[in-house]
Amino acid sequence: MINRREALVLSAAAANAAAAPELCFLSAIELARRIRSKQLSSREALEAHLRQIERINPKVNAIVTLVAEQAMARARQADEAAAKGRFFGPLHGLPIAHKDLQETKGIRTTYGSPIFKDYVPEHNTLLIERIQNAGAVTIGKTNTPEFGAGSQTFNPVFGATRNPYDVSKTCGGSSGGAAVALACGMIPIADGSDTGGSLRNPASFCSVVGFRTSPGRVPRVPTGSAWNTISVLGPMARNVADAALLLSVIAGPDPRTPLSIQEPGSLFARPLDRDCKGVRIAWCSNFAGLPFDRRVREVFQSRRKTFESMGCLVEEADPDFSDADEIFKVLRALSFHQQHAARLEQHRSQIKAAVIEEIERGARLTGPQIVDAEVKRSRLYARFGEFLTRYEFLVLPVTQAPPFDINQPYLTEIEGVRLASYIDWMRSCYYITVTGHPAISVPGGFTSGGLPVGIQIVGRHHDDWGVLQLADAFEQARGPLPRPPLAT
Repeated sequence: MINRREALVLSAAAANAAAAPELCFLSAIELARRIRSKQLSSREALEAHLRQIERINPKVNAIVTLVAEQAMARARQADEAAAKGRFFGPLHGLPIAHKDLQETKGIRTTYGSPIFKDYVPEHNTLLIERIQNAGAVTIGKTNTPEFGAGSQTFNPVFGATRNPYDVSKTCGGSSGGAAVALACGMIPIADGSDTGGSLRNPASFCSVVGFRTSPGRVPRVPTGSAWNTISVLGPMARNVADAALLLSVIAGPDPRTPLSIQEPGSLFARPLDRDCKGVRIAWCSNFAGLPFDRRVREVFQSRRKTFESMGCLVEEADPDFSDADEIFKVLRALSFHQQHAARLEQHRSQIKAAVIEEIERGARLTGPQIVDAEVKRSRLYARFGEFLTRYEFLVLPVTQAPPFDINQPYLTEIEGVRLASYIDWMRSCYYITVTGHPAISVPGGFTSGGLPVGIQIVGRHHDDWGVLQLADAFEQARGPLPRPPLAT
């Protein structure tokens, strides 16, 4: 999807960025520091990342639209401003690519759908505005499943995105392109979204960080579903501190969104340090009676001692998540019908079966069914809220299985347990979604076969800051993990 003019820019980048791989694996915070201190120019940072994209992206298909020439012009503006002592914001000069569900002014936005394969918006979403106003340099778009449906990143426009640790496996989704681009050093930070696990699942599969923020923490503007609490926006990065840096820019209230949390995003720019001695953690290795692949269990259980070494009080506990499956599936179907019903009438032949199924399920919902789901959700929230008066955090696996074959659209069984639908293998994520609590995926380690496994940390209502602190402390105690071999 790269044209001749973009290829020329890439060739120039390749000639000028011999040390690209190491530069591309600097943290976003360190990269921003070097740019601000003028040890590195924005153009040099961009050139290094463009070289990495040229080298690695053909192997994994993470970045699906590239605007190298436009990015170079933006980096040049950043350098000219820096020469005069002006900096646009905390992301000044940092390259970033946006999930292809976010509308970007002048840059193709496809939603992974053939209906929109040539769509170029005339406006940015609020998320993109905030990122660009903070000084980031947009280089393009990252791959996603069609309309973000499902947690395997493939679509009829761009094809599949491959796992950087094993290209025969899926990267998860729906923020799959973002996770892979991060893991491979093609960008230092990325935005994503999460309904049933779309930030957390690919982060787990690619050994990066994905943070499902509290509803209202990052406003969704524009939106036709302002009261929707199951879909949120959030940051992705290679480490927790970088995720907090991006969150400090994209979080904060907006008068157009009724769920806005009234705390400023700048709260997340503070140091994450915290003494975790005495922090009470509910360790949940048998969450809600769900099946978990034994390889995931092994990695998860091995990390209990890491939390204990931090001084945390870790106790085995399993909160009552009765009705979570029904609640999520009703709310998800309702959301799909709200967003896509009109589109189905005009473009049915161009929409994948899973999306059609969700839209039509939403159309069949009755008032009593929706009311029943909301009543059950209220009871679940109350139960979980009471549970979290005894524990400050719930810790459980992110996914129920490690990355699977890229040619398999979704898992149909785990440890011999048959799964009824294309999203049932994601229940360890979407059960958390229905509570509205913040949850992060932080890399936990690898299976014996070298596949990544994430640790999911869930915090109390609106305690996004606490989740980041515990995740950062765990990350420090855990120590470094290997990069994807193909990216070095």
